Amino acid sequence: MFYEPKHGHGLPHDPIKAIVAPRPIGWISTLDAAGRPNLAPYSYFNMVHNRPPMMAFGSEGLKHSAANARATGEFVFNLATRPLFEAMNATSDSLPEGVDEFAAAGLAAAPCRLVRPPRVAASPAALECRVVQAMELLDTEGRPSDGFLVIGQVVGVHIDARFLREGRFDTVAARTIARCGYRDYTEVATMFEALRPTDRGAFPPEGGKG
Repeated sequence: MFYEPKHGHGLPHDPIKAIVAPRPIGWISTLDAAGRPNLAPYSYFNMVHNRPPMMAFGSEGLKHSAANARATGEFVFNLATRPLFEAMNATSDSLPEGVDEFAAAGLAAAPCRLVRPPRVAASPAALECRVVQAMELLDTEGRPSDGFLVIGQVVGVHIDARFLREGRFDTVAARTIARCGYRDYTEVATMFEALRPTDRGAFPPEGGKG
């Protein structure tokens, strides 16, 4: 099968989201201009740079999280895990502007150190970010797509010490979840380690060529 997205795929559901999977879930907390908290998950999300650490999330339409991050210059990534799935899923609801998703999902908020938005207190890890770039995406014809990309530099990191094992964050113990397209998700249950040809027996360096 081959198709050009501009002509449609002819399938009941779009396969691209399932092909590019699993994808980390960007559980993003922000404050609006009035100081009201917002919390929502984004599946168009990932780390994009290492030194300094930067992450990005994409929004189809200028939704609250992207609009808030652009307006205030700050956001927080909260790690989504299997025990927090129901609450995370609840924060994906389309609630009116200004409604506190923390309260709606029954989540306790915790203060951050360097940015104003709160973090999810129960999350095993949270990354405080300051926006370095925010833009509307253009298509190949240079036309606005109504898709928005927000890139933030990580300026602060919170880690629950229970999930540190011999100096590493234990993704399996944290029960990190990811989006697999459609309405499917997965939990990280197994991992394997592999060295690069350039590692020469050392632990794989972070970053590098990707």
